[in-house]
Amino acid sequence: MTLIKTSFLTAISTVIKVLTLFIINKVVSIYVGPSGLAIIGQLHNFISTILTFANGAITSGVVKYTAEYKTNIQIKSKFFSTALIITLFCSICTGLSLVVFSAYFSNIILNSNEYISVFVIFGFTIVLFSLNTLLLSILNGEKEIKKYVIINIISSLFSLLITSILIINLGLIGALYAMVTNQSFVFFVTLIFVIKSSWFKWEYFKQKIDKESLVKLGKYSLMALTSALTVPISHMIVRNYIGENLSWDDAGYWQGIWYISTMYLMIVTTSLSIYYLPRLSEITNNTELKKEIFEGYKIILPIVSILAFGIYMLRELVIEIAFTDKFMPMLELFKWQLIGDVIKIASWLLGYIMIAKAMTKVFIITEIVFSILFVILTIFFVDTFGLIGVTYAFSLNYLLYLIIMIFIFRREFR
Repeated sequence: MTLIKTSFLTAISTVIKVLTLFIINKVVSIYVGPSGLAIIGQLHNFISTILTFANGAITSGVVKYTAEYKTNIQIKSKFFSTALIITLFCSICTGLSLVVFSAYFSNIILNSNEYISVFVIFGFTIVLFSLNTLLLSILNGEKEIKKYVIINIISSLFSLLITSILIINLGLIGALYAMVTNQSFVFFVTLIFVIKSSWFKWEYFKQKIDKESLVKLGKYSLMALTSALTVPISHMIVRNYIGENLSWDDAGYWQGIWYISTMYLMIVTTSLSIYYLPRLSEITNNTELKKEIFEGYKIILPIVSILAFGIYMLRELVIEIAFTDKFMPMLELFKWQLIGDVIKIASWLLGYIMIAKAMTKVFIITEIVFSILFVILTIFFVDTFGLIGVTYAFSLNYLLYLIIMIFIFRREFR
């Protein structure tokens, strides 16, 4: 399947997901306001981090090796069985930790002991979250794009229904409950689709843990754990800094512009994760690799640029649709956030090579360095220019990252 075909299919689910997120954000904006949105952002970053630990940080590795050994049933079944054992072990341990330390997490993450129940519920549902992620990774690696798209559509619609009902009836804590339960229900839908796949056999998941598979997946665990610790935590630090030094409403405005970026970029990032990682994993020839990368630039960058320009021109309308008039101070954040988005995607097109080719050391170093740099730049620019400084930091950080990615690409794949 080509990038264009994959983009078309994923665009369908992405558009639905974006629309549902817009509606959810609208409900959140009406019922909890900017400060509530900031709290939701904190929990979202925490969930991103903890889920990586819960699935053993092997998601990208499962996609890569499922695609790479698609026709080698013996090796592939070893990976599937090993991945399942890792996922069950890590998710059960993580779930127990969430329950036992729920009070601590509530205070350290959400600055209040009012949300202990959120972390307790998350502890009991995280196993299903993790298993759902594993099965989706396998579908991705098997290039079952249509099934992947359908599951994501179902997930988006279910999330919209549950989140809206809980927010309307319970307010902020309802939104938090929705965040820690949604994907656990979707697991059963994903399981049905996997079982009905032509390639599926229960025997693939019944073997003992394989040492070679464990070592290979371990490289991806190191990369994923690095991202899980650096990216969300850096965002939490930035959000806290803005909240404590400007205001929590300002933190909510930044969270709002980040949501907008995330939503419209899903059209691109979803296609990259579904098409690019398996495709780049398959390629062994440098000439073919370069061709695939340049093809990506010709297709993806114009799309991102057009979308970013459209969002900028319609920024007031976007705020009115996605949020409320209380979020109008976000207007000043659009310009440099959108410029940064374009640079970000340009750098990611090269960055995916590090994941596909298991360039563990380089990936870990760049993730740590640029996450720290984002925090440092944010503090400097926010102190100097106010809230808009966080978008200056975002754009500059990704520009520097892009330069490094170009250097690495030229050095490794001449």
